[in-house]
Amino acid sequence: MFSHVKDLQFEAKPDAPDAAFARRLQEVLGGKWGEMTVANQYLFQGWNCRLPGKYKDLLLDVGTEEVGHVEMIVTMITRLLDNAPLSLSEAIADNPGGGAVYAGSNPAHFIHSGAGALPADSNGVPWNGAFITASGNLLADFQLNVTAEAQGRLQVSRLFNMTDDPGVKQMLRFLLARDTMHQNMWLAAIEQLREDGLEDMPVPDAFPDSGEFTDEFGYTYLGFSSGTDAAQGRWASGPAPDGKGEFRYDDNPRANAPEPVLPPGDPRLYGTNPAAS
Repeated sequence: MFSHVKDLQFEAKPDAPDAAFARRLQEVLGGKWGEMTVANQYLFQGWNCRLPGKYKDLLLDVGTEEVGHVEMIVTMITRLLDNAPLSLSEAIADNPGGGAVYAGSNPAHFIHSGAGALPADSNGVPWNGAFITASGNLLADFQLNVTAEAQGRLQVSRLFNMTDDPGVKQMLRFLLARDTMHQNMWLAAIEQLREDGLEDMPVPDAFPDSGEFTDEFGYTYLGFSSGTDAAQGRWASGPAPDGKGEFRYDDNPRANAPEPVLPPGDPRLYGTNPAAS
């Protein structure tokens, strides 16, 4: 059961309207790494979670918080669109430079939503449910969640440098702080999974042993680039993070199977077959 508290988690009020920045802010609302993505991702991971208790609560708590972030950004976008000019003549009537702001705005903000936010990215591409992942494996999902928070924080940081509006910057500072918490939180959750003996690297840990394939291929770095610079990396020598093997570097990867030769295809499919030549 969900309930809606009318107060915002943090204020979402710009000092002045800015339709062009409203368009840019759409990215962290409805883009691939936006708040709509992480909110739905964490909620679906939580709803699908078969472990009652702390892990399920973690996912549903943070997913619910992210719904609040969606509302904050929608509110900010809507306020940035207040009193926006609807024509070029309006834009330049009191401000000769207003034409640039008018040109940078998103027409869909006015045509589709009547000066409101859209479930779309900064290019107007609609948000897509394919952006979310809820695999049922908590370690796999938590590692992706770290990435999602890192990408989201990166985009918010870039937007912070694209505006001079103090009110917008304050909201972005808050979101950056929460992204800091969430990255650390998911990393801590990964550690907790291992401490609880529920999951381990690599995912899935319980997959049947691949025997000689693991011995030969499981910890070998294949150097396909010219030179051996990659051999200096942590991934090319020493113990692997899973504690189960030693990295090694192969600067001359070899083929393990001959060139494939395919038989002629079914003639009813009208492919170009060697048998016809």
